[in-house]
Order: sequence, then C-alpha cells, then structure tokens
Amino acid sequence: MEPLPELSKLIARHAAPAPRGMWKNDSLGLMFSVASRTSAPNPQVYQPVFALVVQGEKQLVLGDKIFRCGKGTFIVVSVDLPITFQISRATPEQPYMALAMTLKPAAVATLLREAAAADRFPVETEAAGMGVSDAAPELLEAVVRLLRLIDHPRALPVLGPMAEREILWRLLCSDQGHRLRQIGLADSRLAQIGRAMRWMRENYREAPSVDELAHLSAMSVTSFHRHFRAVALMSPLQYLKQIRLQEARARLLARAEDVATVGHAVGYDSPSQFSREYKRAYGSPPGHDARLLRAANGKS
Repeated sequence: MEPLPELSKLIARHAAPAPRGMWKNDSLGLMFSVASRTSAPNPQVYQPVFALVVQGEKQLVLGDKIFRCGKGTFIVVSVDLPITFQISRATPEQPYMALAMTLKPAAVATLLREAAAADRFPVETEAAGMGVSDAAPELLEAVVRLLRLIDHPRALPVLGPMAEREILWRLLCSDQGHRLRQIGLADSRLAQIGRAMRWMRENYREAPSVDELAHLSAMSVTSFHRHFRAVALMSPLQYLKQIRLQEARARLLARAEDVATVGHAVGYDSPSQFSREYKRAYGSPPGHDARLLRAANGKS
C-alpha cells in the first residue's frame, strides 16, 4: 500500500474513536488528529515539532505570513512560536488527518554528533522558525514504520526510538534540515533567540526592554532584533503581545474571571488597552469572545 493511504488508515483507527478526534502517545511525543469539518482560526503556541498532513488541508499564520499545508506536506517548527492554526479543508467523506511529533533537542544533537553532520550541514541563521515542504517518499515510509509499531506494544519501546531516529535523519536531509539542525546545536543563533522566547513565555506579565532580552540572548541589541524578527516574523514586542493575549484567552475560557482581572493577570495595566488589543486579535471584545468560546466548548 502507498504510504499516505496507509497512514490515513492507521490514524483513523486510533484517532477517530478518541475524544475530539485526538490521540496521543506521550512517550513518543506523538499525536494524531482527525476532523470532519473546517475550523475557525485558533491561536496557539507551537513548540518544536514535525507535523505531517495526511489528508485535507490546514493553514498556519505566523506574523504576516500564511503557510498552506496540504496532503503530503510537512512542517518543521524549530522554536516556540505563536501561530494561528485553521483547518481549511475537511469533510465527513474526506476528513482532515494529520500527525505531529515533538522534536527533542537532545535527540537531534545526538544524531548530529554521531553522524558528524554539523559541518556537513551548515546552519542558516536567517531562516524563519517554521517552514513547509513536500514529504519525500523516504520520509513517508519512515513515518509508516513508526505508526505500525503502535499496534505492537511489546515492540514499541524497543523499535520506536529507532523509527523516530530514522524520521529525524530524513528531516535533517530534507529542505527543512537547517531548521532541525538549529534545534540540536546549543550555540546556534536560534538557541540564543529561543532563550529569550522561553523567558517571555514564562514571564509574560513582565515588560522587559529589548536591551534585557538581547543580554539574555548574549547578543547586541541590533543583532538580537534582526535575528528575532527573522526567526519569529515579528518583533519581540509583537511576540510578547501574542503570548499575553493567548494566555488571556485561555484564562477566559477556563475560569470565570472578569475581564479587567484577566487583563491585569497577563500584564496589562490598562483595561481599555487590553480590550482594544484583544478585539483586534480575535475579532470580539474579551467578554463577548469568552461567551462564544464557552458556548462552543459546551461550558456555561
């Protein structure tokens, strides 16, 4: 059987019966998703990940750039990025199907070291932190081998890491290899930028200066700002704003807090500024958007 049809059968077997069409294996860092209809835009933070669209289509927005991912295409995200995700093609007859695998820096670094590949594959520091490519047959076949193991629980702990290793190697040799390599190199520009991004994600209530973020990344202000924008396709201030608004939206959905309290909790001193920026990002004021989200998720 060809790889994509086999992958669709394997994913449907595990994900279709699962709640909300999502199946996870935490030990492998693997996730499947199935959807029979298109979705509204959903902002979320992507951590380093390899994701493959097996059927249907999704659209990702990073900064002011749109990435369209159709059947047989894959993405590599090399650093924590605030991305807006939307399923743009799915029907009950031809549902959207995709898989995602967490990219582990230690696994990439080990592979680079053992293959002596760091010099063979020079790092491109000015690339965006996300890219899309068509999946080569060798990559698809490696993914099939990993997914087949799910039905063999005795073999999975032994052979699963070997299959994951082959997938990483295929990715290193692909058009997205330079993004994957940056994940595994501790001294890469992306790793330096990643430190600032992680700090902003963990301390989104704070208001750091660009000088402080540049110092955290061991760069000059000019170099930091240039590299940050190249990776994130947005400025550090825009990045922090998206992180804050995504956290605010999650809080509004998860608990019954008033808008001013949520805005202050994520770093806004001005309730009016919070409401204004929230509406600009999500199309509705925070209180109205929260009611829509709760209704869509079956919450009172």
